[in-house]
Order: sequence, then structure tokens, then C-alpha cells
Amino acid sequence: MQLYIGNKNYSSWSMRPWVLLRQFGIPFDEVMLRFDGFEAGSAFKLAVSRLSPAGRVPVLMDGPLVVWDTLAIAEYLAEKYADRALWPRQPAARARARSICAEMHAGFGALRSHCPMNIEASLPEVGARVLAEQAGVRIDLARLVAMWMDALAASGGPFLFGEYSIADAYFAPVAARLRTYALPVPDSVARYVDQLWSSAGVSAWVRGALAEQDFLPFEEPYRCSRG
Repeated sequence: MQLYIGNKNYSSWSMRPWVLLRQFGIPFDEVMLRFDGFEAGSAFKLAVSRLSPAGRVPVLMDGPLVVWDTLAIAEYLAEKYADRALWPRQPAARARARSICAEMHAGFGALRSHCPMNIEASLPEVGARVLAEQAGVRIDLARLVAMWMDALAASGGPFLFGEYSIADAYFAPVAARLRTYALPVPDSVARYVDQLWSSAGVSAWVRGALAEQDFLPFEEPYRCSRG
């Protein structure tokens, strides 16, 4: 099984299935398709378009089967490795986990747009300015905090639904944004972010992101150089 991903420092959608596979000890081969641009003629677009009609990462290849889109990959893995309980075991919790993952998948556009994932960077001054200027980001952050606090209160933690699940992998890139931009959250949410950041899958991804030396200006609207 191969997982095709983009740069670990920037590719939030690639991060989700990668950390899920790593956290649950599912063997796979990583294939990095480094970003050089997203135009039709870029090396990245040419390479990924040979794999998937969507022309985006991540892409999972399991023998002749090609699965694209993060949520589709997560569902495929949950079925293939049903004994590992990638979704919460209890039906109501499982339905709630699917709901919040779908909400993340389709929403939070302001947070994603104004606070792009950049694991290596520390941009607290940008985070403060974005919160002051962008009402959509404030709305997204408030919804995120309410969503996480409700889940943690119901489960008792340490992860959103008690045991680590797809939901936690799904929100790992959001935790990265909270850290990079120092977005203010309640203590219970901050503890959850720390717990997620120290989990096996996320910490391994972060090490890889920090080891990258690429600086891509089109991914970095708030800096003109790395460091």
C-alpha cells in the first residue's frame, strides 16, 4: 500500500491519512510529491494527475485500487482494518465523529484560508492580526472550540472520543494551525492540542516537516524567507 503526499510542512490534507496510518501501525510506503506549484504544467500537477482524476494529494494505492480524497481514504482504511476500530466503537460516538469530520471537510474555509498550515513557522503576531481583522476566522475558531469541548466533555478524553480515532487524525492539521498562529483557546482545548501533538502519528509527521528545507513562497503569504 502506498500513500502519495505533498510537503509535510504545508500539506494539511496529506497529513490526515498519514498520521492515521502511522498511529494505528498500518504498514504503508510513503511517496512524496513535492510541491512546485499547482498550475497545470507544474511537475507536481503532472505527477499527481497520473494517479488520480482529481489531481490532488493524498492518493492511496492498494494494489490496483486507487483511492483519493482524505475522507474516502479514511473510510476505506476503517473498513479494511475493521478490527482496529479506527472510528469510535460506540455507534452514537461513531456517528458524531463522522459528523464533525464531514463538517471539517466542507467548512472552516476562513481558518484554512487565512491561517494556512505551516508547521515549521511561528507566527503569533499574524494570528493576532488575523483574529482582529477576519470575522470569519473568529467564527470558525469559536465553532472549533465548542465542537472539541463538547466531544471531550462527553468522552472524558484524552482524545476527542476517548480513544484515538479518525477524528483526531482529521483535526491534527487544525492543531498545527492553532500552534503556528498562537490562536487563543481554553485550557481544556490546549491540553487536547498538546496530547494530539505528542501522539505517535502526529509527532512523526512533525519531525518530517521540520526536516524539510523547502521554502515555497506561494504557500507562505506571511513570510519572505524561512526562519
